[in-house]
Amino acid sequence: MLPVRLFLIVQILLLAGFGLAYFIRPQETANLSGMLLMEPAAITDVRAYYGGLQLGLAAWLGLALARSELLRPALMLLVLLYASLCVARIGGMWLDGGAQQTFNLYAMLFEGVSAGLAFWLLRRDSTPT
Repeated sequence: MLPVRLFLIVQILLLAGFGLAYFIRPQETANLSGMLLMEPAAITDVRAYYGGLQLGLAAWLGLALARSELLRPALMLLVLLYASLCVARIGGMWLDGGAQQTFNLYAMLFEGVSAGLAFWLLRRDSTPT
């Protein structure tokens, strides 16, 4: 139970931090990965998708911390999302020749480790409370 809660707290802090960064400073944050936001519509899209989605996920994880019956679904969601991101990033790097994409390599490492930890926690205790 405690390892699951600690893992979720770390995820909440990271997701909320990046979500706020993308919402408040979308151009600067997007530029970390090499994106250049040229139009107001692109800036709004980054605020909504990168900022809002991560903030929403952090809120869901916070709700799971408050209601123990949601801990398992929260871990399942993290496994699915982080594994999907990691696989899509691998595919994108393969298609785009991404061996030199430092940002994506670090992001892929984070996503893979997070998916693996969430999966391990899910399997370790079949009913975390």
